[in-house]
Amino acid sequence: MQLKIIKNEKEYDEALNRIDELMELNPDLGTKESDELEILVLLVEKYEEINWNISTPDPIEAIKYRMEEMNLKQKDLVPYIGNKSKVSELLNRKISLSLSMIRSLSEALHIPLEILVKPI
Repeated sequence: MQLKIIKNEKEYDEALNRIDELMELNPDLGTKESDELEILVLLVEKYEEINWNISTPDPIEAIKYRMEEMNLKQKDLVPYIGNKSKVSELLNRKISLSLSMIRSLSEALHIPLEILVKPI
C-alpha cells in the first residue's frame, strides 16, 4: 500500500484493512512491515482526530453521570468534597475542583484523573 494522507472514507477503510493484514503478520520491529504498520496507525489516528473529534467529557458532567449511574445524591459526595454547600457550588460550576477533590472523586467514583483535571 502506498503511504499517504488519508482523505476520505474509502482510503480510511483501505488503511484499516491493511493494518489488519499487517497485525496478522506480527512483524518484527524494524522491518519494512513494522514501519508500514506504525505509519498507517499514525495516519488513521490523525484522520479519526480530524473527522471524529471525540473529546473527553467535561469533569462536572462526568461526576453527574457517575452519580446517576451509582444512584448517588449530592449529600453522598460530601466526604469527597467537603460540605453540602461546596458540593452544590461545584456541581453548579461556581467553584473548581481542588487537587484533593480530584483524587477523592477519582477513587470513589472511578473516574479517570485525566477527565477530572480538565478545566471546568
